[in-house]
Amino acid sequence: MKRLLAIGILSTVSCTMHAQVMDTTVCDVLKNPVSFNGKIVRLKGTVFAGFDQFIVKGDGCGQHVSAIWLSYPEGTKGKAGPAAMLQLQPARNFSGTVASIERAPITLDKSKDFKQFDSLLSTPAKVSGMCLGCVRYEVSATLIGRLDGIEPAIQRDSAGKITSISGFGNLNAYGARLVIQSVANVTPQEIDYAKGGVEAGTTATSVAQEFGSSDLQGAAKRGIDAFGKEGDDNGVSVGFGGGNEYAAKSEGKNGASSPDGVIYDCRFDMDRLKGTSLGVAMAHIGQHIADLRNPDAAIKTAGLYQLEFRGSITGMLSAISQGQKSVTAPGGYLLWNSGWSNESFNTNTAAALTGFLAKEAMLSK
Repeated sequence: MKRLLAIGILSTVSCTMHAQVMDTTVCDVLKNPVSFNGKIVRLKGTVFAGFDQFIVKGDGCGQHVSAIWLSYPEGTKGKAGPAAMLQLQPARNFSGTVASIERAPITLDKSKDFKQFDSLLSTPAKVSGMCLGCVRYEVSATLIGRLDGIEPAIQRDSAGKITSISGFGNLNAYGARLVIQSVANVTPQEIDYAKGGVEAGTTATSVAQEFGSSDLQGAAKRGIDAFGKEGDDNGVSVGFGGGNEYAAKSEGKNGASSPDGVIYDCRFDMDRLKGTSLGVAMAHIGQHIADLRNPDAAIKTAGLYQLEFRGSITGMLSAISQGQKSVTAPGGYLLWNSGWSNESFNTNTAAALTGFLAKEAMLSK
């Protein structure tokens, strides 16, 4: 009798857990991420792991950021994820309000499907020249996990000081984050790195106009200078490991102080950033730090699209200064070729980066 009772209880718990999984879509989540906060959801989509993206795409969602940020549970030690990223966190001396957040723990099912998923998304692409964060595959899959939803915002007071920080993933720009519990129906899609350009119909203005300034010569130096000198206590934290795991300690106040009350937490995956690529990645992320810490008037309210455009151009200029003959963005978008004229640089680079941001990173202005 006791055994039958135990089996009955287990069956009831199993059914209850199954019933708690909500089927949804990426676009439905993005319409109102807060309404899904804390829920276990099942959704299908295409997953992209780029330079500073680890996302499931939402085609046709019509949002400025049409993607959900992905994270593994803490301690997963998976290989897939962004090659580099920057997150803002309130410092110990942050003057704004910091909400206390509790989230239900997630246990990852390290099934055969998950291992295939993680392996495919971390398989490097073979590309001539420099291509940061370039992997061979995108992956279509069914994902189940805890959906964290919030209204992403970095708010400032009248003096420009950051007084509120919210959001997930790179630059805290994502309103939805899925902490993965299980993966199924994995289908790889090999990325075409031979295309070199962009699809027909992709247009952009000049690089200087998109960047927001005609002064591009000092961009790479500004990016590197944002980290400060060795030993500086400037609130910039640099870690050499993947940014693919959810960590409870990253939500809430950091234990360290910072001159402006904000910790700029930079992560670099050294398995994917070797040789000169680390310096290029640092220039890209450093541009983000400079833009967020000391923004020019023209970009004080810049969204993720413009911040990513500026970071990508700064990284590309750093690569050129180090003698790279070509620079490609994840997905096969040729940003630079040493044989281009100045005019071609303005048109080809702007169009290729616009295509990458719209079609791979899922960003719009």
